[in-house]
Order: sequence, then structure tokens, then C-alpha cells
Amino acid sequence: MDVIYKKYAISKTKIIDMVGMVHSSYYRRPSLGKKGNTPSKTTYHKTNGWVDQNTVIRSVKDILSHEFIDCGYRLMTAYLKRDGYLINHKKLYRIMKEEGLLKLENRINRSGSGRKFVKFRKVKTSRPFECLEMDIKMVWIPSAGKNAYLLSVIDVHTRKILKDYFSFSIKQAQVIELLSLLFLDYEYPERVVIRSDNGSQFIARSVREYLGLIGVQQEFTHVATPEENAHIEAYHGILKKEVFNRVDYRTFGEIQIILKRYVDFYNNTRLHGLLGRITPMEKWNQDKQLILMNNLTA
Repeated sequence: MDVIYKKYAISKTKIIDMVGMVHSSYYRRPSLGKKGNTPSKTTYHKTNGWVDQNTVIRSVKDILSHEFIDCGYRLMTAYLKRDGYLINHKKLYRIMKEEGLLKLENRINRSGSGRKFVKFRKVKTSRPFECLEMDIKMVWIPSAGKNAYLLSVIDVHTRKILKDYFSFSIKQAQVIELLSLLFLDYEYPERVVIRSDNGSQFIARSVREYLGLIGVQQEFTHVATPEENAHIEAYHGILKKEVFNRVDYRTFGEIQIILKRYVDFYNNTRLHGLLGRITPMEKWNQDKQLILMNNLTA
């Protein structure tokens, strides 16, 4: 533009019109700073008049300190307005963001975020205690008119039921207790992976922290994919066919005794086709030395 202006002595207005440029875009100069007005550091309060930003922050923290209030900036704006502040949600968003108040740190994480999902649906094992699977099955108790719950843990390599727990209630504490007894019984073998679905008892932070503490890797199946936990699902399906559909029971105590007998039968007597028509215990005895070898070479 300046070269043409000096060489041909044509006004800049004509040159702009000739090239089809918008006049304001040529004359505009960058401000070299953030757009908009400088944020105000004071806020008006109907009772106290103009107050500084620290006062607003204290008010926000006071509201969030209530045991049942956990809200974002829009609802917080409504709380502050009820308290006498004249403040809009945009200004409050900036203040809360600067102070790290948009997300509370004391929230309990029940989402199971950070959990590791299975990579391979079909499990290939070379030894016992390489991969375990656990799941919970509901069991109807006629005399009580409600379900009880059976938590079972299976060794994928041998199909042996390593541990189970039967109760009207199974929470994360019972899961940790069962796993603690299980790994204590087998002297905490190393390089163990345990699979489960995304039940609340399994994704609980305390369960994941416990398994991480003892060096057990935890994997979770994807949603609606029971085939990723196929071995324990199959065992519970066998229970339904061979026990619940055939045995007449009424009380919790009756079926509890029957389940104990069945686990003994399943591990020591029932022939398993995929194991070459031998029992899980026979397969376990064939390969259990591999667990000791793993411990010695770890």
C-alpha cells in the first residue's frame, strides 16, 4: 500500500477501493493486549457496599463449606445474589476458576476413573494364578423373599474355584477381605491379573488401591461384554443348570451348605471338557509347580 501510494501519488482511499479492501481493516492497529475491559476487582453488596474480590471468595468458600452444597458457578451466582451481591455468572466464573473452586477436591470418586480395561477378550494362560476372574451372582432365597449374593473367584488356567463368599450383602469391604484371604492362602504369587466387570464393589477406590498395594493388576471388562469374563460367567451358568434348577431349597442356610458341597464336587470330581476331561484340581496339581518357579525367578 505504501509503495503504491508513494510511487503513483494516489490517495490511500482510492487504492483501498481499487483492491476491494475494507477501510477499517487497513486502519485497525492491534491493541497488543487482551480483548475487552480490565476485569473489575470490586463487587457491589447491597448491605456492605463495594467489596473487594477476596470478600467474594470468602463468601463462595463459606457457601461451599456447607456439608450438602456442591455446585458450579451458575448456581453459586444465585446463592450470592440471595446473600445480597450484585454479580453476574461470567464474573463469578472467572473468580472461581482463578481460585480453583470450580471442582471440589473433597469429592469421593466412585466412577472408577483410571481403571484399566481388558485388551484381549480371549485369555491365554501358561500357568495357574496368571489370570483370575471374579463375579457376583444373585441367588433367590424363597424363605427370605429376596436375593442373596455369591462372589466367586476362578483360576482361568485350571478352572479351579479358589474362593467364594455367600451373603445377603456384598460390599467393597467383603471383596477386600475375600481377596486378602485368597492371596494369603497362596502366599501372594507374583504377576497376577484379576478380571471383573464394572460392579460398584470392584471399581471402588479402596479395592483398586488394595490390589495395587499387593502388586495385583486389575482389569475391567467393557460394558455388555460378559464374554470378556467368560470363565466365571460359565461357572455361574453351570451352577444355575446343575444346582439352582435341580435342587429344592428354601432357606439361606440350606443353599449355603449345598454350595459348599458343590464347590468341592466341581474342583475335585467334575470332569472339564476344555481341560481334556480331567478335574480342575488335577489340572492344578499338574501345573502348580509353575507358580513356585514364577516366585523363584521373579
